[in-house]
Amino acid sequence: MTTAYLVDAVRTAGGRRGGKLAGVHPVDLAAEALDALVERTGVDPKSVDDVIMGCVTQAGEQSMHVGRNAVLASKLLPQSTPAVTIDRQCGSSQQAVQFAAQAVMSGTQDVVIASGVESMSRVPMGSSLTFHMKEGLGTYKSPGLEEKYPGVLWSQFMGAEMIVEKHGFTKDDLDRFALASHEKAIAATRAGAFDAEIVPVEIEAPDGPQMHRVDEGIRFDATLESIASVKLLSEGGTITAATASQICDGSSAALIVSEKVLKEQGLTPLARIVNLTVTAGDPVIMLEEPLFATDKALRRAGMKIEDIDLYEVNEAFAPVPLAWLKHTGADPERLNVNGGAIALGHPLGASGTKLMATLTHALKARGKKYGLQTMCEGGGIANVTIIEAL
Repeated sequence: MTTAYLVDAVRTAGGRRGGKLAGVHPVDLAAEALDALVERTGVDPKSVDDVIMGCVTQAGEQSMHVGRNAVLASKLLPQSTPAVTIDRQCGSSQQAVQFAAQAVMSGTQDVVIASGVESMSRVPMGSSLTFHMKEGLGTYKSPGLEEKYPGVLWSQFMGAEMIVEKHGFTKDDLDRFALASHEKAIAATRAGAFDAEIVPVEIEAPDGPQMHRVDEGIRFDATLESIASVKLLSEGGTITAATASQICDGSSAALIVSEKVLKEQGLTPLARIVNLTVTAGDPVIMLEEPLFATDKALRRAGMKIEDIDLYEVNEAFAPVPLAWLKHTGADPERLNVNGGAIALGHPLGASGTKLMATLTHALKARGKKYGLQTMCEGGGIANVTIIEAL
């Protein structure tokens, strides 16, 4: 089987809801990441076999095939470049990486861009459902689904609270984890740790055009007291907006190629793909599946958790990575070393390749070898990707 190589991965700095990236159309935001990736790697744009783009809320400005539209808006990719838009909920662009790697490994394609975009300011989360419901056009809950899951309302908030109760976490546990996410993101930003992965985006500011380069969600003045004081999302619960991922605007992209293309085009890879795993479990607790997906991925790779140098576990809610640490016995010092979605934001469809960019560049910066990325996804699904830095 052909080896799949990751040449580079890039992302925009996150924008807060209604913040610095809110003025950028998501199609153009996605094109920024695609163009930066092509320019940085030096790959021949005409050689790109496909662009696979993750996007969750495919409505409004993200409707009518946002992946293809981003290619057409690109300054570097020719209109002959195919594209497809996919939805595996929060794991959409991590699945894009896995589909891209599978295409290369199968030998059916040689150059594939995995990517993702989500403008949560301009296309609100869930609006693809709520707008239709308001118009009386129905909902996803079919009679067959209702028969199997009577009275069940799929809720990530409820799933997160169920994880808290199941694993015995306290609100203080969650608050302290959230503070650590901000502290790590602050340290990484000040040290320039994100410089190698961030694509600057020109935006219009009150005093004229400027380049957006710093993740807007980081609270540089965060304290345990300020985090602990945030209002609970549900009465009697433990989770607050401070211990959940931030609504975020952003795009990201990664280039996956075969060894043949590395030699033909003189490209230098950052990593090789070691393992691709996706599993599904309980759709009600929903967010716990990364625990079991990681078990399967490690077994398939013939590895133990101690063999992995760095982990990126998406911080959808603080109890998810906390439960993952408890279940796997992983070293907390290797987890989300530059902060996670609680501080940096979670731009849904863009988060998969966003985390891949952070993981890949963090491995390189630290001279480490193996990295593992996973995230919880709507419907009780989880992806795990293991890479080896080169």
